[in-house]
Amino acid sequence: MTAPLSTPLPTAPLPTAQHLGRTGCDAAPVLRERGQREVFCGLTGIIWLHRKIQDAFFLVVGSRTCAHLLQSAAGVMVFAEPRFATAIIEERDLAGMADCNDELDRIVDQMLLRRPDIKLLFLVGSCPSEVIKLDLSRAAARLSVKHGGTTRILNYSGSGIETTFTEGEDACLAALVPGLAADASPAPSLMIVGALPDVVEDQFLRLFDALGIGPVHSLPARRAGAMPPVGPNTRFLLAQPFLGETARALEDRGATRLDALFPFGAEGTTDWLHAAAQAFDVDAMQFRRTIAPGRERAKRALAHARPLLEGRRISFLPDSQLEIPLARFLATELGMIPVEVGTPYLHRRHLARELALLPAATRLSEGQDVDRQLDRLRADRPDLTVCGLGLANPLEAEGLTTKWAIELVFSPVHGFDQAGDLADLFARPLRRRDLLRV
Repeated sequence: MTAPLSTPLPTAPLPTAQHLGRTGCDAAPVLRERGQREVFCGLTGIIWLHRKIQDAFFLVVGSRTCAHLLQSAAGVMVFAEPRFATAIIEERDLAGMADCNDELDRIVDQMLLRRPDIKLLFLVGSCPSEVIKLDLSRAAARLSVKHGGTTRILNYSGSGIETTFTEGEDACLAALVPGLAADASPAPSLMIVGALPDVVEDQFLRLFDALGIGPVHSLPARRAGAMPPVGPNTRFLLAQPFLGETARALEDRGATRLDALFPFGAEGTTDWLHAAAQAFDVDAMQFRRTIAPGRERAKRALAHARPLLEGRRISFLPDSQLEIPLARFLATELGMIPVEVGTPYLHRRHLARELALLPAATRLSEGQDVDRQLDRLRADRPDLTVCGLGLANPLEAEGLTTKWAIELVFSPVHGFDQAGDLADLFARPLRRRDLLRV
């Protein structure tokens, strides 16, 4: 290996689809496809995770391709000191001329000597390290003994084999859970689960404080030493729909998931906050009074985008696992018509309430077979297609208007104050198309 490279407010949950006079998609058949896929790998999650956990370092054990992906996607300058790097597996490692574990130990020793500020080190597996069966869990345990006094060392897989890119965050947070301190307090606590931009996290923390809910912790925390405790009295809200393994790990530690819509748009955010308010016995009038300003700001912001989006047909190709909550937001709050909503993996328990609010005619698909999905897309001819970077330009050349799916992951889109920005991400491609039309 070489060295690293650098409306009235609700007092109860939102109405179900049956209350709205439609059947929803909660019992709809799902088209399951297995074939060629067009997605990034889980290493991509490092790009936002290394900014979130400010004293953590992500060391990918992989190939030069892994290094180029991270450098190009993150846009790190040559002379910057990022908190991620790649220990490159060379030909001599593959040929058995060097012991990969000895090489990895050497690189970690050098790195921690140079960067004593690192308090949490993740060894991140890749396709190449998994193909040669390099046991990074054992390496992490070995190195933790060696450096445990100053740095905690964990591992997770960012491999792109049979995964999608947001699962990198899921795997990272799931790796943190076993090491969280036990919370034996008899008082309930709330945990926000998912890496949110700091500005969005702070907005939610202020709302929970105004509601009288506390203590409130975030996973991940911004510092390695501030990771939240977990126990039988922990209640947690998922901020992202792709955190299935993290949710399971927290439930194994005794925590309870609060069932809610995901916090996209005015209604989704209201329902998400209301789930916590109910769990902590917040007075209904206090809840209405607290969220009213933010909810009204969100509704006013959405009203600007609705004339352009209402009645427009939209299709989602599977990419980030955000597709179903976003389709619900667009359908219920902006009047768009989801034609097909494809997602890499469909977690019915976590998405049951989202599915119930989708229009009954929506076609649902899980997994990906690119050629078949493109055939359906060309037949449907939606007004807007949400897809990966690799498909966007070819589809634009065919006269289809597209939106890059990954931008919805990188951008602050959760909560009341981001609702207008989220809507504008979908309105912008349509506005551009109308301006360019001759």
